[in-house]
Amino acid sequence: MRFFQSTIGLKILMALSGLVGVGFVVGHMLGNLQIFMGPETLNAYAAALHANAALLWGARIVLLGAIVVHITTAVKLTSKVGKARPVQYDTKGWLGASYATRTMRWGGFILLAFIIYHLAHLTLGAPVVLDPELIAIVDRSEGKTVDVYKNVINGFKSLPTALFYIVAQVMLGLHLTHGIHSMSRSLGISNPVWTERAAKAAVATGIGITVGNIAIVLFGMIAG
Repeated sequence: MRFFQSTIGLKILMALSGLVGVGFVVGHMLGNLQIFMGPETLNAYAAALHANAALLWGARIVLLGAIVVHITTAVKLTSKVGKARPVQYDTKGWLGASYATRTMRWGGFILLAFIIYHLAHLTLGAPVVLDPELIAIVDRSEGKTVDVYKNVINGFKSLPTALFYIVAQVMLGLHLTHGIHSMSRSLGISNPVWTERAAKAAVATGIGITVGNIAIVLFGMIAG
C-alpha cells in the first residue's frame, strides 16, 4: 500500500487505469462507427450489447472504477508536485512543452464534464441538452426496441451540442496522445526504439479516435 502511495506507484496506477480507458474508447468508437453501415447494423449491435447485461454492467463497473482511480491519482500526483515545489519557477518551462502536455489537466476536467453530459444525453435520455426537443429519447420499456440510430441523428440536430462533442473529441485526442506516451514510460518502456514506437502509436491513436468520433458527429448532423 505504501508503494502505491509513492510517486512511482501512483504513476503506475494512473497508467493502468488509463489503459482501461483507452481500451474502452477504442471499442466504443469502433462500435459506433457502425452507424455508417446503416440503422439495422447499428441497432443490432446495440441490441446485442443490452442483451448481455452481465457483460455490459461488468464493463461499466470496471470503467467507472478506472475513472475514479485515474482522477484520484491525478489529484494526488498534482498535490505531490505542489508540495515538492511550493515556489513556482520564474520562467514557465511548460511553454516549451507540447500542446497536449500543457492542456492535460484542464483538458481532463473538460472530458469529465463531457462524460457526464454524454451519458445523460445519449445513454439516459435525460432532459439536460441545450435543446430538450431534440433529445434522443431512450425507451427501454419491456418489449420496446431502442432505435439507437435515430437517437444519434436526433442528438446532433442541435448545433451547440454537436460543437461541444467536437471540442470534447479534440480534447480527448490530445489527452490520449500525451497519456499513452506517458503510460509507456510509467510502465517501464525505456528502450529508444520502443519509446519512439510508443510515441508514434500515441499520436496515431489520438488522431484516429478524434477523426473517428468527429465523423460520427458530422454524420448525425448531416443526416439530421
